[in-house]
Amino acid sequence: MSAEQYHWWQQGVIYHVYPRSFMDSDGDGIGDLPGIVGRLDYLQWLGVDAIWLSPIFPSPMADFGYDVSDYTAIDPVFGTMEDFDRLVSEAHARGLRVLLDFVANHTSEHHPWFLESRSSRHSPKRDWYIWRDPAPGGGPPNNWLSAFGGSAWEWDDRTGQYYYHAFLKEQPDLNWRNPDVQQAMLDAMRFWFERGVDGFRLDAIWHLIKDDQFRDNPPNPDYKPNDPPYYRLLPVFTTDRPEIHPILAMMRRLADAYGDRVLIGEIYLPVERLVAYYGMHEPELHLPYNFQLVLLPWDARRIQAAIDVYEALLPPGAWPNWVLGNHDRPRVASRVGRAQARVAAMLLLTLRGTPTVYYGDEIGMVNVEIPAEAAKDPLEHTVGHGFGRDPERTPMQWDSTPNAGFTPGDPWLPLSPDYPVYNVEAQRTDPRSILTLYRRLLALRRAEPALSVGRYRSLPAEGELVAYLRADDAQRFLVALNFGSWVRRYSCRQLGLRGEIALSTYLDREGERVEGEVLLRPDEGVVVRLID
Repeated sequence: MSAEQYHWWQQGVIYHVYPRSFMDSDGDGIGDLPGIVGRLDYLQWLGVDAIWLSPIFPSPMADFGYDVSDYTAIDPVFGTMEDFDRLVSEAHARGLRVLLDFVANHTSEHHPWFLESRSSRHSPKRDWYIWRDPAPGGGPPNNWLSAFGGSAWEWDDRTGQYYYHAFLKEQPDLNWRNPDVQQAMLDAMRFWFERGVDGFRLDAIWHLIKDDQFRDNPPNPDYKPNDPPYYRLLPVFTTDRPEIHPILAMMRRLADAYGDRVLIGEIYLPVERLVAYYGMHEPELHLPYNFQLVLLPWDARRIQAAIDVYEALLPPGAWPNWVLGNHDRPRVASRVGRAQARVAAMLLLTLRGTPTVYYGDEIGMVNVEIPAEAAKDPLEHTVGHGFGRDPERTPMQWDSTPNAGFTPGDPWLPLSPDYPVYNVEAQRTDPRSILTLYRRLLALRRAEPALSVGRYRSLPAEGELVAYLRADDAQRFLVALNFGSWVRRYSCRQLGLRGEIALSTYLDREGERVEGEVLLRPDEGVVVRLID
């Protein structure tokens, strides 16, 4: 296939915006839609193709937008529907697509649907949520646990039953076995498609259906004392149920009816189960998110093996994807160090498949230590100290002015003390900065179809090296990455490879000839344009 035959979401790069932390336009210390509009020129300059916004719907903010009280409106903290329409229009004018975060598994306890469901056992919407009588001896109906700590069942005095919540008690789970729920949620998706949205990232989608017999989850034999309590049990009856696939197929049919739209699923599953979400019997998700680069130890042999296994498991016609960071996991520069974060960027942007870049990773932002009195994330309070996600959600660092140019007010979370150095303005004019590296990688990927949609071939490598080929009918590239802090040589003489370096993570070797082997300095990756 020529590059023109691929969809935009196959060729493009997605940029994940956490709206509360991207840019504040009104001085209340919380990022908003007008703020994002004001930074679209930066995203166009950077070279990404789409922005995914974490939830902007009305919400009591028990989980910062992931507890939705209205699926077809905008929370005033982020702006108005007119602001949203302007964002879509301005983004499209710059060639940028807009994706929304759709929280399909649960609503807020303040959503009108749940208020009605909770009003009476005889409510017409009672079966829109998951209600159960107590166990025969009293207490919760079974042993199901909340990912945010404690039992997943919350007692309701008014109606004398428990309701199920996979996350906070303020986030009751919808009953997706009910056709009325399915229709209402598809209607909400349709509303946004009609407003020009280019697709959805579907939150916690592997939780969507629960066991209809409500069987206890079995103990996890690999549970460790320091693991979150949720991992004490294997969630075999609360996640990844087979009945989810026809529902995702319905969502896919809706998306396909609007043309070139995309559905991305948040799914934390082993890859052998993850790939089923491309479609069991008919198409489902375009991109079931692949989190291996987020979850695996930063070890060259583990990473290369994982890439190869994933490629081998992909169903025919399925398109891969890769993620380095998101709003729920520690930042890549904190996990692997800033030197290796440059190598990680080259890996992310040269693998076959659609990459997602988390805001701020392109300037090397790190996790910020949040004092207990400033912690906002409910996980910090329900699961325990150190489990909160605030450290990776801190405001974007735009410049060296007070509050990093994010807000003229008091930012909702503290900023990193290193923002006077690690910010967009300082790095934009620095030819050796990580921001320059990201921009160069994105430009190279866009200019070379071999790197965006070309074939992938794993190459032999040992120790701390990872190597692979990217190729189409016109061009071949060798990517060689040094995961270590010592000089290494990658020998490609036996493969008859020669060429010149197109890009190094050090940003200083462009045009250097390669014949048989390539020297890699500590924490260096190179992209070599091969010559036959």
